[in-house]
Formats: sequence, C-alpha cells, structure tokens
Amino acid sequence: MSKIIITGATGLIGRRLCTTLSNRGDKLTIFTSDINKAGRIIKGAHEFIKWDYNKPFEWEECIEGKYAVIHLAGSSIAGRRWDDEYKNSIFNSRKISTQSLVDAIGKVKNKPSVFISASASGIYGNRGDEILTEISSSGNDFLSSVCRAWEEEAAKVEPLNVRRISIRTGVALSKDGGALKQMLLPFKLFIGGPLGNGKQWFPWIHIDDLINIYLFALDNPEINGAINAVSPIQITMNEFAKTLGNILHRPSIFKVPLFALRIAIGEASEAVIASQRVIPQRLLNFKYKFKYENVEKALRDML
Repeated sequence: MSKIIITGATGLIGRRLCTTLSNRGDKLTIFTSDINKAGRIIKGAHEFIKWDYNKPFEWEECIEGKYAVIHLAGSSIAGRRWDDEYKNSIFNSRKISTQSLVDAIGKVKNKPSVFISASASGIYGNRGDEILTEISSSGNDFLSSVCRAWEEEAAKVEPLNVRRISIRTGVALSKDGGALKQMLLPFKLFIGGPLGNGKQWFPWIHIDDLINIYLFALDNPEINGAINAVSPIQITMNEFAKTLGNILHRPSIFKVPLFALRIAIGEASEAVIASQRVIPQRLLNFKYKFKYENVEKALRDML
C-alpha cells in the first residue's frame, strides 16, 4: 500500500486512475477545489483536502510522508472557446499549480519519492510527417508553450531528489467521455468523417493503456523524465475515421474542413487538426506491453 496524493481526480483520467489505485489497496488523498463534488465522484479515497494552488499554506503539510504526488489538474483544453482570458486559465492552471506543488514538496521533511505530472503530445505542435520521440524539440504554438512550461516546472522537483515523470498523453479514447464521445454523434447521424483534410497523424491511446502507463511509471523507479503515452501504431485521421465508421456501420466521408472548425471553436481548431506522428519510444525501451496497439481492437472494446 502506498500513500498517494492526486489532483484533477474528477476528470476522465483521474476517475479511472483513482478507482484502479484504490482497488489495488493504495491510500489516496484527493486535492480538490470542490470536496462535495469529489466525494460524490471518487469512491474509496482516504481523505479529501480543499486545494487552492494559490494558497499552499492550507495544504502543503499534507504532502509530508506521502509516497507519490500525481498531478492531473488543469483547465480543460476543450472547455470553451479560446479567448485571452481562457488561454490564461489554461496556462496558469498548469504552470502555477505545478510550481506550487513543487515548492510545497521542497518545504516538507519527508518528501515524496515520485512526482508524476500530466503533459500532452501537444508539446510537439503541428509537425506533418516528422517522427516524434521524447527527444524531439517542442513546437511553437500556444499548446506547445503550455506543455513546455508545465514540464519545466515539474522538472524543478528533481534537484530535491524526487523522481519526476511527465506523461505526454495523446488523444485518450474512452467510452465514458472525452474526444471519442464527441465524435460519435455525427457518425450516428450518418454525417461522420475526418477532421481537417484527414491526412494528419492522430496520436491516440486507449484509456486502459493510459492508466496502466501511470501505474508503470509509478512502480518502476528507473523511469523518469518525459514519456510519450500514445499507441505504438501510428494512424492518420482518415484511417481513424474510416475504422470508426466501419465499426458503427456508418459512412465516414463527411470531412469537417479547417475553416468550419475555425468558425466553431476558433484558435483551438489548430490544435485539433495538428499532425503529430508520435512514437512511445521510451515505453518501448522499458518493455511496456500495450494492451491495445491496434485502433480497431481498441474501438471495438469501447463500442
């Protein structure tokens, strides 16, 4: 049994991760801005702590003696249209919250052994057909800058002799929410198809593999630094849409052009259609065994 702090526990990934950790016997402390909401959603947690990352003096002593801190919190990328105010929320909710956690870790006597912070494949930006591994450079768009700042703050825990992992997640596919749920409705209405021109690379991962990767990183002391959490078999958006359509017995011919996405969601459209041919090179080096490498197998499991 390990004592673990988790932020962002009520999100899609957080809910699944908390259930998995609780079921295996870990003792969870949930840092949350809404204790009542978290208590309704998260079952089996040991305690719920009111968390405002701007007020570390209220919660930093809770870090004392914990084995791990898993940091998933941040304003939703797809929460709303990106105006300047919301872009600041996306950026600050990741950079400042990570900075506050690392600062708090530095102040306690018995520090956690490991700090795992979420990140995203969005760090690479729109890269066409370029093959991207963990040693590839970051991009130069807004999401790239967010992820870069996020990881830079997380890395500041390393001089404190705390192992740090930043998990660069692709598009997490789950029947319970996220991108897949949003994609299903057009297909069910017979108007489904790829986003953009469909030629862009689509870095996906089954939610089961993503949760297993968090556990793999948590339990293996030799793993540190950045990890690409994506399927090892790369596909394009055209291939994804065709496979989804075949499974649903629906056509996948109605492309959503970039100009329509720009009208609908503004600047966020650039992130939606970014081409990222990401390889999980470090996971492969560490001999991680993917449960779902093939997108058809993954989608059939969920649908």
